[in-house]
Amino acid sequence: MESLTPRRLGCTEEKVFGNGLSQASGSVVMRVSPVSRVAGVLVLMFCSLTALWSQGGASAAERHLFEAANRERRAQELPALKWSPALASAARAHAKEMARHNEVSHRLPGEPALPARVTRAGAHFQWLSENVVQARTAAEAHSEFVKSPTHRANLLDRDMNVVGIGVAIKGNQLFVVEDFAQAK
Repeated sequence: MESLTPRRLGCTEEKVFGNGLSQASGSVVMRVSPVSRVAGVLVLMFCSLTALWSQGGASAAERHLFEAANRERRAQELPALKWSPALASAARAHAKEMARHNEVSHRLPGEPALPARVTRAGAHFQWLSENVVQARTAAEAHSEFVKSPTHRANLLDRDMNVVGIGVAIKGNQLFVVEDFAQAK
């Protein structure tokens, strides 16, 4: 199991809006309760996930890892990660290479480095990190990530807002790649 710590490839700071929205010239202010916000976010996440999964975009193991990652983040009061098809494409390709070589590594012989892999897959990012592991199940892979301080730091990095997960199977083993990014 390896972890690549966040690589800062540039830095932008994003401002988050408060609990009120107002129109430019008027006195119309809409206040949204925290419960309503959470409910709205859950509805949007469900709709997004339903659309993604119905398109066959992710395997059951990838879905499990994505949901587990966001449960872990919610438990720490961090925003949920959004699914990135481009990062998932890069993660799947790397997971397949790890399975082919029967090796867990961030960079295999003849393979470009992480930033080049995700850029080639179409991802646009400010910061980037990666978790890789070999495990028997998706639940075991997630457990290994959470137990490792560096993997957990990647998973819970407040600056990361998108993820792509790739899983390749060889025999009874899963080769798992989680690519995290702060999207541009």
